Amino acid sequence: MEPVCGTCGVQFAAGEAPPAHCPICEDERQYVGLDGQTWTTLDALREDRRNVLVTEEPGLTSIRTDPQFAIGQRALLVETPQGNVLWDCISLVDDATVAALRERGGVAAMAISHPHFYSTMVEWSRALGGVPIFVHEHDRRWVMRPDPAVRPWSGSSPSLPGGLTLVHVGGHFEGSQVLLWPAGAGGKGVLFVGDMPNVCSDRRWVTFMRSYPNYIPLSAAEAERVVSALRPLSFDRIYGWSLERVIPTEARRSLERSLTRHLRALRGEHGVVAW
Repeated sequence: MEPVCGTCGVQFAAGEAPPAHCPICEDERQYVGLDGQTWTTLDALREDRRNVLVTEEPGLTSIRTDPQFAIGQRALLVETPQGNVLWDCISLVDDATVAALRERGGVAAMAISHPHFYSTMVEWSRALGGVPIFVHEHDRRWVMRPDPAVRPWSGSSPSLPGGLTLVHVGGHFEGSQVLLWPAGAGGKGVLFVGDMPNVCSDRRWVTFMRSYPNYIPLSAAEAERVVSALRPLSFDRIYGWSLERVIPTEARRSLERSLTRHLRALRGEHGVVAW
């Protein structure tokens, strides 16, 4: 069976033995665990874990694994009359979760924010009927299990159901992307993000980092490019990669003030940024 990295949760192509290294974990934006490189399989994950589905707002369901595995991110199912989109991915694929997604109308397409959350995306696609998986072209080299379902894109956003739009922001990874759901938040608009930008523990703010576990900040120029890509979008709420990482309202205001704070910190300036 295809090996799954024990630290980042990304599934690799099958071979006679697991790879000696996980390039995603050995990159400066991630890390190899204290026990060194470890591997598991989907069968092993299914033995003692389950997925928990929670309704976040009308038309939006989050999916997380309990107990937590690897990075611990959640996936989000966005329901639209034209078809559903699965945003980001978790490692555990099981029959119960697939059945629950089918009860909600199935999945027409998948989109993944960045390589740390590629997890078992090919396995999910196959379980859901071979749906396309949209990743950005700049991150194609981080796909560890190639498959025809993986659709690298660049330029204009690929066509997604319900007016959903992918936006390339870069920064954390060269191909980092976000998903805009115009109908979310009661029609005020929702932005789904992975690690770029990342919702802070103080949920009035976001942050901009090249590496979160290794505390490498994003440069001023790159942070400004990320925000420039987001300014034309209409949204009031941001959903981040875990349960607590949500800005429920005034998210555009949070974005601008967070950029100001980030740039001031890089210049060595400290103190309160007016809210």
